Amino acid sequence: MRPQSPPPSGPAKVFGSRPQRPAGIRPALFYGAFAALLGTNTLTLVGFLMAPDISRLMSGQNEVVFSAYEDRIAQLRMEVDRLHSRQYAQAGDLNLQLQELTQQQEVLIEQHQYVRQLAEKAAELGIETAEIPLADEDDEPIFTGALTKGVGDAASQVEAAAAALQGMMTESRMALASISAGANAATDEIVAELETIGIRPRLPDSEAMGGPWLPAEDGPEAATIVDEANSVVAALTRFKAVRGVADAAPVHRPIATGIRMSSGYGNRKDPFTKGKAFHAGVDFPAPTGTTVLAAGAGKVVFVGQRSGYGNVVEIEHQNGLITRYAHLSAFIAKQGQSVSPGTPIARVGSTGRSTGPHLHFEVRRKDSPLDPTRYLAAGKRLTRFLAGANA
Repeated sequence: MRPQSPPPSGPAKVFGSRPQRPAGIRPALFYGAFAALLGTNTLTLVGFLMAPDISRLMSGQNEVVFSAYEDRIAQLRMEVDRLHSRQYAQAGDLNLQLQELTQQQEVLIEQHQYVRQLAEKAAELGIETAEIPLADEDDEPIFTGALTKGVGDAASQVEAAAAALQGMMTESRMALASISAGANAATDEIVAELETIGIRPRLPDSEAMGGPWLPAEDGPEAATIVDEANSVVAALTRFKAVRGVADAAPVHRPIATGIRMSSGYGNRKDPFTKGKAFHAGVDFPAPTGTTVLAAGAGKVVFVGQRSGYGNVVEIEHQNGLITRYAHLSAFIAKQGQSVSPGTPIARVGSTGRSTGPHLHFEVRRKDSPLDPTRYLAAGKRLTRFLAGANA
């Protein structure tokens, strides 16, 4: 007799005398489908991981990938913006160019007026320069404002404005070159004329310069209009200096009008003895009381009488020269007085050893007489430079 199993503790389900298998899916078919699905998913996953960008993402390089995509997008956006805004950018560049040209024009106008002042100063000094048309102060500006028309028209406006400014620059430089050349030529002429009468003027040197030596830099070295203007100022300064020397020299007429020599310098027939005698000056006949003028700038060093000369005025000039005015009827200047060319100093008379009213005029150096005609001739040749002093 077989032993019996203990009864179940819970309620029991009764299926029959033998257990029943579920119907529908065979085990082989189920396992085959599962294996196919697993293989497909595996291939998909491998392909996904093998993609370059996705591979970098999965390998921790996601920041690099994102940055690269952002750069590509930014480049495309810039290209699109450039295509859409090229017209506006071009117009903006032209407006900027016009603004820069406007600023240059303002500077050039100021420089233009400065050049005009230099030209007027040169004319006042008696320097002949070429006729250079300079813009007047009341002239309208070449251009103002910004561009408002089409790009093509704007470009032509900028080109015309630049050409006009270049014309102003060329005009100014031509005027400066003319003034400088005129001033230097006049200076050389005065220096040469003074040297013929033994006067060698000392002119101001160029401006002092200095500094450590440094190697030259590459690039253009064209002089600016400011440098050219400074050269003109230096030329005018030299001219004024040499003209000052000429003004001080006894080269001006001692009588304003009707100047005529009745007796020259050197040996002559003496009017009293009728014999040969040396005449230390020149004689200018004139009515009594005619004004006698200083022949150059200087200082009155003697007012009084000298034997044979009668009433005398003597003026000491630069370079050791002394002028003597004799046979005077009256004195105007006083001893110790400073005089300029053309300053009234006395009256014509006939005092001393004289046969009639006239001015006896001498030029002396270290008490030795010199030929006054050489000095007066030099002054005549320099009349256009000395006209303001004693015309």
